[in-house]
Amino acid sequence: MSDERHSGLGQQLPHADSDGDLLKRRQLLRRARIGVVVVLVLLGAGAARTIVSRMANANTLESVAATANKTYVRTTTPKAAGGGGQALVLPGTLQGYTQSPVAARASGYLKRWTTDIGSRVQKGDLLAEIETPEIDQQLSQAVAARAQTSASLGLARSTMERWEALRKKDAVSQQDLDERRSAYTQAQANLASVDANIERLRQLGAFKRVTAPFAGVITRRNVDVGDLIDAGGGSGRALFVLTQTDPLRIYVNVPQSYAQVVKAGQAVQISQPELAGRSFEGRIARTAASIDASTRTMQVEVGLANPDNALLPGAYVLVSLPGAAGSTLTMSTNALILRSSGPQVALVDQDRRVRLKPVKIGRNFGQTVEVLEGVGPGDRLVQNPPDSLAENDQVEFAPDAPAAQNTAAAGGNRPAP
Repeated sequence: MSDERHSGLGQQLPHADSDGDLLKRRQLLRRARIGVVVVLVLLGAGAARTIVSRMANANTLESVAATANKTYVRTTTPKAAGGGGQALVLPGTLQGYTQSPVAARASGYLKRWTTDIGSRVQKGDLLAEIETPEIDQQLSQAVAARAQTSASLGLARSTMERWEALRKKDAVSQQDLDERRSAYTQAQANLASVDANIERLRQLGAFKRVTAPFAGVITRRNVDVGDLIDAGGGSGRALFVLTQTDPLRIYVNVPQSYAQVVKAGQAVQISQPELAGRSFEGRIARTAASIDASTRTMQVEVGLANPDNALLPGAYVLVSLPGAAGSTLTMSTNALILRSSGPQVALVDQDRRVRLKPVKIGRNFGQTVEVLEGVGPGDRLVQNPPDSLAENDQVEFAPDAPAAQNTAAAGGNRPAP
């Protein structure tokens, strides 16, 4: 019985071991399946994350590319000249109100000169003396000729009186008396001619003294002692150049577009670069009242008092003429486009498209320029237009600087996808 039990137990143990192995195998297979499912799920999740990330990056790239392709611009609008309008500043040269070359009227040799350059003289002051031996000799000869002519006149008078007495006695004919009267009249004319010649020579002799025709300053001396002087400046040079320094005058050429603004009597401001901080007031004395066809400008004369002689004739000055109030528009210089076709501006229309328009520029005020034609007060002009900007380009208005900085700061704190 015991052997049979032992043999039965021996036969049952191998069966129990096979069931345990089968259970273990099933558990291993279940775990393997679960592992495979987990791996597949993880792989699917990773693939999905990669696809989502790539799609987000693609959308970001498209957005960045679209933003990069847009042209952002800042705009400005022309403004009307306020107040009394922009002053018109023109260059000019100071001139003496009267400037004259002083020439000799009598020929001879320069005996002496009494004034040099820079000398201030009054009207009638002696400038130089000329030796005129020929004129002196001619005057002596004319005086002697007068004595001779005067004697002939006396003889003609006495002869006529005698013949008139004889005519009363009917001793001579009327023809003979008329001849004697004619001789007396001719002698009177000869004496008058000689007197006139003497007076002419005396006046020429007075020109031996060269005097100042008006008060001023000697700005040039062209002769020295012993020089041969020709009457009337026939040698091609004057003895002196005399300039009146108070008042002065300035001639400026006003462009045609401003000719209607300038009127006689208007006050103007004159400045000289070397006299910083000083301004001188003058007045428009007269205008040419016509446009020069070659330069398209009108000449204007400005009078300027110079009592302290602070301004020198011949100096370069700037003349500020009054402008017309609200007559023109001004715009920023950085809105100009300078190309071979001439100055242009880039105007942005309601559809945010660029329209290139030619403009006519007036005065340059530094940061702004005057616009005579081409734009209106409500036009939006592109500032600092790029060279690539062309007609009909689509543009976007750039945000304000603070808004742009806030946007940049927000974008910097945003986490990357």
